[in-house]
Amino acid sequence: MTIDMDDLLSSILSSMDRISYIKTDEIPNIDLYMDQVTTLMDKKLKNASRYPGEDKILTKTMINNYAKNNLLPPPVKKKYSKEHVLILIFIYYYKGLLSIHDIQSILNPLTEEFFGNKDAYSLTDIYEKIVAVEANRVETFKQHIQETYEQSKAVFEDAPEENKEFLELFSFISTLSFDVYVKKLLIEKLIDGMNQKETEKKSDKKMDKKTDKNTGKNIP
Repeated sequence: MTIDMDDLLSSILSSMDRISYIKTDEIPNIDLYMDQVTTLMDKKLKNASRYPGEDKILTKTMINNYAKNNLLPPPVKKKYSKEHVLILIFIYYYKGLLSIHDIQSILNPLTEEFFGNKDAYSLTDIYEKIVAVEANRVETFKQHIQETYEQSKAVFEDAPEENKEFLELFSFISTLSFDVYVKKLLIEKLIDGMNQKETEKKSDKKMDKKTDKNTGKNIP
């Protein structure tokens, strides 16, 4: 059985126009029990999974583990707020790419600064801005994928006819994988930089505590 890559790619690119994000107004403003949270996430993100009938978007065990690993602030009286759901959405997109430690490095500053913040800049505001940026990049992604496909086909123009289809597909997958690899490296370097900066801040605070308030000299 042969694969019509042109038709397949056209179908994939068309499906990108239907990529949906959980909108903030789709999240109840009332606190939810865990079962309600898992049901909400499953309903909104199921179609984006690879195997919609089998994949678990979110389970009780996952949520408990996220809380134990300080990725998610603990619930209040076993209930989760709208902000909890927003953090879980971020975790859902990060977990396929990053380690728990890396996700923790990204989300801890976010929750410490903005979780429960009722002022002008809230987690809801931040989430909406991120979603708006990503939604506007769909056309750019589609163009990049189309260009990558054309380049991948050209690599094996001289290949034997019986092998050409597989080699073109292999080239396309490899190129896309390399894109992901490079971006993952970049993300990890950025996170390492964040962690180093945080370590330096903590070190500076310790030094400040050892300084004599009267003389301004360090206390041995």
